[in-house]
This record gives sequence, structure tokens and C-alpha cells, in this order.
Amino acid sequence: MRRSLNGDRVWYNRNFHIEPSNICTHRCLFCAYRRDDASQPGAWSLGIDEIRPYCERKFTPGTTEIHIVGSVHPEQDFGYYRRILEEVRRFADERQTPQRPVTLKAYTAVEIDDMCRFNGLSVKECLLRLQEAGLETMPGGGAEIFAPGVRRRICPDKCTGERWLDIHRTAHALGIPTNATMLFGHVESRADRIDHLLALRALQEETGGFNAFIPLQFKARDNALSRLGEVSAEEVLRTFAIARLALDNIPHIKAYWPMLGKDLALEAMAWGADDMDGTINDSTQIYALAGAEEQRPTLSISELEQKAQEAGWKAVERDSFYRIIS
Repeated sequence: MRRSLNGDRVWYNRNFHIEPSNICTHRCLFCAYRRDDASQPGAWSLGIDEIRPYCERKFTPGTTEIHIVGSVHPEQDFGYYRRILEEVRRFADERQTPQRPVTLKAYTAVEIDDMCRFNGLSVKECLLRLQEAGLETMPGGGAEIFAPGVRRRICPDKCTGERWLDIHRTAHALGIPTNATMLFGHVESRADRIDHLLALRALQEETGGFNAFIPLQFKARDNALSRLGEVSAEEVLRTFAIARLALDNIPHIKAYWPMLGKDLALEAMAWGADDMDGTINDSTQIYALAGAEEQRPTLSISELEQKAQEAGWKAVERDSFYRIIS
């Protein structure tokens, strides 16, 4: 199935992340990233005036995607998130070239849900206003496991699975392609995983708006579920294989290497995955804080090309919409 859809390609892009803050109103049990407030060790929150200097540090020539996702800050309103997009869009417009436009991928459905609820906006109105500010595509975070019983246990104050699906449905209707995720290996059952995949499959049949699906392994360091430990590499790879077979209508399966580590992510290419994500440039802490192997995630093009070739694959650079960049 993987070869029929993507041949021997291992897709990647040149990107970096902006994580505006880790101060968060939600208290998800699996999260090692969040902080209660600015007084806690390790807390951060970027002001609008800090966004451009951060971009200048992380941008490298040829970058084609800036990925913006973080926490739901209890003291920031919709204007803050819109201004971040506007600032990044101005920066990107100054750096991009006709051959390498820079795409803004921003805000999970959970962040969109909170923007709507805290600011009295409909999902459609919120997304339209973010589009005007520069939003072009959305990441797939916050899906976790859709099963209501599981969500009540691990993220009880976060939007429901149905709400997550509805936000992505609205995005697709507005011409905003998105990704989808599943956080697995904690308290959920394998049946819960299958139900999650089938819900994504059904929405894709309806809208065709998902570009990629990303299975995310629960990492067990420094969170309230650490006692559970982590599932084996074999369980991870089998989950990729089942996802590839179940989601034959979603064109790409991403092995997110900052979470899996480079070697396991590359191994996943033989188990259904076809995309490694991007170069990252040491710009994300979400999985590093939870104990991921890659504590300062950066992947060079030469390293990726060599690893892919050694494994019998061909590394192919893409933009955010899986168009080949030569």
C-alpha cells in the first residue's frame, strides 16, 4: 500500500517551529510541556516583539514552512494569535522566493476551539480571520484519542473528539488542508485506536482535506502518566502498518522523527510511513520535555539523504502540500 501511493519516496521539508508559550490552561495528564504560570521553572511566553527575532534565529535559506503551535495561554486573546500570524507572514514574505514560497502552518483544533470559546467566535469566523492573517494549513495535534472515556481520563478539559473533527471539517470546507494525529500507547485500548482511525477515514471520505496522518507515541517522562511506561518499538511499527492499511484515502503517513528518533522513523518507512517531517532546526520542545530521544532536534539534508539511500529509499523534498521541490 505504501509503495502504491508513494513509491520509494521519503518525503521531507525544510521547516522550523514557533512555540509561542508553554503556559497552558489545560491540564492533560500526558503532557510534560505545559506550565501553570510564568513563575514555574521552565515556563516561557513570547511577546509579539519577540516573534521576528526568533524567526531570524531559526530561519535558514530554503525554508518553506513555519509551523506555529503551542499552548492555550490563559491570558492571551484572539488578537495575540492573529498578530503572531501577521508578524510571521511579514517576515516570511521578506525571505521567500518564487521558487520557495514559505507556508504558514498554524494552530491545532484545540487552540482554535479555545480561541472561539474565549472570544465569542464561530469556528468559521475564527478560521477566516486567521486565513486573512496568513494561515494556509493546520497541524493535526490535539486529536489524542477520540474515545470519550479515554479523553475524560487523560484530557478532561480539552475539546471533545467530535469537536476536533468538526473544526477540521470546517477548515476543509474553507480550503484549508490539515493533518491528523493519534496519541497512542497510554490508557487507550487497541479498539480505541481503530475507532479513531475509522473516524478519520470517514471524515476524509467526506472532505478529502487531510494531507497526512501522524501516529504519535506517548512518551513517559515527567508527566502524570509516567507510571505506564512506553510501548515497544514493535507496537509502534505495527500501529503505523495498521494506519496505512486503514487510511488508504489519506495519502501520507508521517513518522515524526523528533518523537520517534531518526532511526525508528526511518524504519517506519518499511511499515507504511512515507514522510519524515522536516529539518526542524532545534525549534521544538514538546517531545523533548517528555523524554524523546531527540533532545535538540535538527536534521540536515545530507544526513537524511544518506540514511534514506542506505535503507533503499529516495529522499524527496516537498512543500507543505506535498508538491515536489526540485
